Amino acid sequence: MKIRAAFSEDLDVIKTLLTNNQLVASDVHVSLLDNFLVAESEDGALAGSIGLERFGQDALLRSLVVARSARGMGLGGSLLSRMELHARASGVSNLWLLTTTAGEFFRKKGYDVVARESAPIMLQTSSQFADLCPATAVCMLKWL
Repeated sequence: MKIRAAFSEDLDVIKTLLTNNQLVASDVHVSLLDNFLVAESEDGALAGSIGLERFGQDALLRSLVVARSARGMGLGGSLLSRMELHARASGVSNLWLLTTTAGEFFRKKGYDVVARESAPIMLQTSSQFADLCPATAVCMLKWL
C-alpha cells in the first residue's frame, strides 16, 4: 500500500469512501485536496484517506477513513502518522479532531479529550465544528 498526496481525480472516490463509512463528505472539495493523503493499493484502488484543514498553527484533522476490505492492517495508523509528519513540517503545532466512533483509536495515538469550547474560534466556526459534526462528537487534541 502506497500513501501519496491526493489528486483532484481522487475526489469522487474519497467522497464515496467517506459516505460508505457514514462520515461527512459534503464539504470535501477539490480546494481541500492539497492537504489530503490517500492510500493506494498496487492495482491503483484507493483504500483510505485523511485530510487536514489549516487554521494558522492549529489544524483540524478530518476524513480519516479506511475501506472495510483494508482494515486490520494498520493503514489508519499509517495515514495518521504521515499526516502528523506533514502537519508538523508545515508549521502546525496543534492537531484537533472531532469523532463519534474512533475516540479510543486516537487516544492510543496520543490524542487527549478536550472541551469542544477550548478549540480556537476559527475551528469552532468551521463547517465541521459548527454544522456537520454532531454536538455529541468528542473533541480531541494532540500537541505536535
